[in-house]
Amino acid sequence: MRRYAAILAGVALIAVLVVGLRQAGGDSTPKRKFDLAQAERKLTGAPAPLASLHQQSSQLLPGGPKAFRERLASLKGYPVVVNKWASWCVPCRSEFPLFQQQAVKQGKQVAFIGVNAGDSTDPAHRFLKSEPLPYPSYLDHDEDIAKTIQAPANYPITVFFDRRGKLAYVHQGAYRNQSDLADDMRRYLS
Repeated sequence: MRRYAAILAGVALIAVLVVGLRQAGGDSTPKRKFDLAQAERKLTGAPAPLASLHQQSSQLLPGGPKAFRERLASLKGYPVVVNKWASWCVPCRSEFPLFQQQAVKQGKQVAFIGVNAGDSTDPAHRFLKSEPLPYPSYLDHDEDIAKTIQAPANYPITVFFDRRGKLAYVHQGAYRNQSDLADDMRRYLS
């Protein structure tokens, strides 16, 4: 009887581990290197305010909160997704492919902007060289931009603004898969 209970407990433990590992892995699609040139081609024909973002793909922009607020103002009429990230942040790195893909898929209707916060410029440049984005990120070493958009001090944070430029939602933590990010975009940007 004890042996049977031990075997049953072992099988249950293995099942829990398998389920946990599968959930932690997010999407089971194989990882492919993001092709920025192909993404830019797919985004050709976007409205001018969105095209101006695509023209600054993977750039780290200076200017602080003032420049960021001006950019947000120029995007009125379009929903905006702002992703706060840092090159040293493992969860930020894990969700980058999701933002790369959604920015290409939705980039002709939705504005995407990054905020590189609490990071050093050289590591951020190196990271963007290996994981490019089809939109720019604003440098925010002291998290001044993050404070103006109500993004807490943890990482990553995604902030959604509606078409009027009003804050709609703040998502804390990394997105694990495309469907969760797409669901939040549908829910908070429509």
